This record gives sequence, C-alpha cells and structure tokens, in this order.
Amino acid sequence: MTERTAGIEIPDRYHHAVIPHIMVDDAGAAIDFYRRAFGAHEDVRVDAPGGGVLHAEITVGRSVLMLGDAGADGTGAATFAAPARLGGGTSVALHVFVPDVDSLAERAEAAGAEILQPPKDMFHGDRTVVLRDPSGHLWVFLTHVEDVSAEELGRRLATAG
Repeated sequence: MTERTAGIEIPDRYHHAVIPHIMVDDAGAAIDFYRRAFGAHEDVRVDAPGGGVLHAEITVGRSVLMLGDAGADGTGAATFAAPARLGGGTSVALHVFVPDVDSLAERAEAAGAEILQPPKDMFHGDRTVVLRDPSGHLWVFLTHVEDVSAEELGRRLATAG
C-alpha cells in the first residue's frame, strides 16, 4: 500500500463488486428507461459541460451501475462506444438478482425492453429472463428459486442436452 492509499477505505457500495460502466448515446433517456423498467434509483449525475451526462450512477436492486454518454468527455476519442455504434452487438451481459423476475420482465417490456428469453426456471436454480434495453445492452435478471449442488447441476446439464 502506498502512502497515498494507506487508510483510505473502499466505499461500501463498491466493496465486493466489479462495477459495470456502460456507455449510451442518451444517458438521460437511458436512466429514465432504467427507472421505469427496472425500478432503478439515480444516485449520482454529473452533467458534461457541453451537454449530456459525463457520469451517472444508478442502483438496480442492490447493484450499482455506472453510465454516461459516449463522447461526453469532449475528447472525441473513440475509447468508449455505445452498442449501436458497434453494429448493435455487445460482449457483456449485466446480471442482477431481483425478488420477482416475472414482474420485472413485464415492466421492462412495457417500458420498451426487448425480451430475448422470457422468464423461465433454469437448470442452475434461478428463474431467469434475458432482455435487451433500448441502448442495446443485454441484461439477465434472476430470481433465486433453489440451491443446486454441483452433482445435481452436472446431472441437469447432462439430461438437458
């Protein structure tokens, strides 16, 4: 530990997590969607001097998500890009456990999410829905249904396919 970091604690909200930080083309609209679709709470918003959102943080369930407008830093660098600018694909899916995946899926679809896999009980013991938000990000919401031992997980995988 360096002298500079000695004694500095990690904030509780970041203590046991890798925090996803997604880029979108309209962070204000994305935050509004996440609020309506997922029940998100906006915790932090830093507006960019030239317009847009430089940095925001929301809470979905008990999970923190950072987001901002791609290019809002004004550098013009292509360091960060929204999925639409990458041809619509993404290499990341955001997983969040929620108390009721079925009601979240209904709310998200009504708010404009595309349901890619409707809610269903999965072999790993969670009821799961997979969806794409209007910004192009993939989300996997799960409600824990049962604990599954490693042996049972192996058995279920073998019989599934």
